[in-house]
Amino acid sequence: MNNEKSRLKTILEIAIPLILANSFWNLQMTIDRIYLGKLSTESLGAAMAVMGVFWVPMALLQQTAAYVMAYVAQYFGANEKEKIGSSVWQSFYVSIIGGLLLLLFNLVSIDFFKLVGHSNKMQILEVEYYNAVAFSALPTALIGAISGFFTGLGRTKIVMSINFVGLILNFFLDYVLIFGNFGFPKLGIMGAGLATTLANFGAAFYGLSLVFTNENEIVYKIKSSFKINFDLIKQFLKYGLPSGLQWALEGMAFTVFLMIMGNMRNGEANLAASSIAVTIMMLAILPAMGVAQAVMTLVGQSLGNKEPDEAEKFTYGGIKISSIYMITMGISFFLFPEFYISWFENKENFILWSETEKITIIVLKVVAFFTLLDSIYFNISFAIKGAGDTKFVSIIALTLPWPLFVLPTFLIRNVDNAVIYGWLSVAVYAIVITLTIYFRFIQGKWKMMSVINQTKDKNS
Repeated sequence: MNNEKSRLKTILEIAIPLILANSFWNLQMTIDRIYLGKLSTESLGAAMAVMGVFWVPMALLQQTAAYVMAYVAQYFGANEKEKIGSSVWQSFYVSIIGGLLLLLFNLVSIDFFKLVGHSNKMQILEVEYYNAVAFSALPTALIGAISGFFTGLGRTKIVMSINFVGLILNFFLDYVLIFGNFGFPKLGIMGAGLATTLANFGAAFYGLSLVFTNENEIVYKIKSSFKINFDLIKQFLKYGLPSGLQWALEGMAFTVFLMIMGNMRNGEANLAASSIAVTIMMLAILPAMGVAQAVMTLVGQSLGNKEPDEAEKFTYGGIKISSIYMITMGISFFLFPEFYISWFENKENFILWSETEKITIIVLKVVAFFTLLDSIYFNISFAIKGAGDTKFVSIIALTLPWPLFVLPTFLIRNVDNAVIYGWLSVAVYAIVITLTIYFRFIQGKWKMMSVINQTKDKNS
């Protein structure tokens, strides 16, 4: 019992700063949407549709770069700290190249959003927001790599401080750029995208100043290991890309899901309600993701130290913590949905807002159910990814969402209450994917995996 308490305490010591860091990051997005909701309900729906599109390649890049966490944790656990610097540099190179490549989509954004088929007004808003927020890809990926380095070491308070800097910058820049305060031009939805970009650049530069210290050079060779190591990059991408694909593929499915919502009867209200529900859902679930990130770190360190059973116990500890938290949040969605929805209230178009509010209250009750399952899924998927079992996670992210909630939502898009049935299909998906990942976990193959051993074999 004492060992279990000690284990839970260790998880929380690493997780609490990550919970705050994730909350700060999501608050950036929430503040954007609250401000945009005050601007217009259409701007809120357009921003959510754009972030769905942007999140697909962004998640692939950011989560691939952040996978350096597994390398850092395993090298740290194996007491091979001098090899950490080279891994971090390869993730920086992936971040920079990927961030620049993502800007190419700006060249075709007008044609793309025209194909999506939303109203002309929505298309204009979507293009303006996308072309501005796309410039945040590079700094966001760098923040992922920097956070992966410090999280892998267990120094998560630094990750929290980096995200806090981004939050404060974004809050101020949103206020001045969206509404034109303090003498700045009123840029509306474009201002929200620019605010996100500038805030993330500020946070990235702050994070880099904390990485490149003399102390980190002495212990981890962080300054002197800048040479491109193609073998290590290849090995890094072998594990990191499937890890990133998990989020990109699920994000792609969810993006299509939201687009279907926008093309239903009463599409503007359905899309706005779904946008609000997703924003609240993310605000609720990201603390559980912080616990999962702590579990991934401790699994990596335990496997690096040849203690697979300890890694398993840390995973179950993370599930216990996350479940208690998510049950509490789910109850609040049932009892006080108006509290959350009131953040986005805009009565300029009273009919649209009234319909949006009514739909959101029902959707939040569905969200309350499947976020509990999501928290379990996060902990297990992060645990086995920390070992190197990333291909399986990407395979289920590719194969399960489309038949379980995207296709069913498309098929029933013209029936009454289609938006509610669509969200219920997401709950079915949550059940299936959680059971699938759990069966993979109890098979135990991940306990025999290691990303750093294969890297050493390759370079020997």
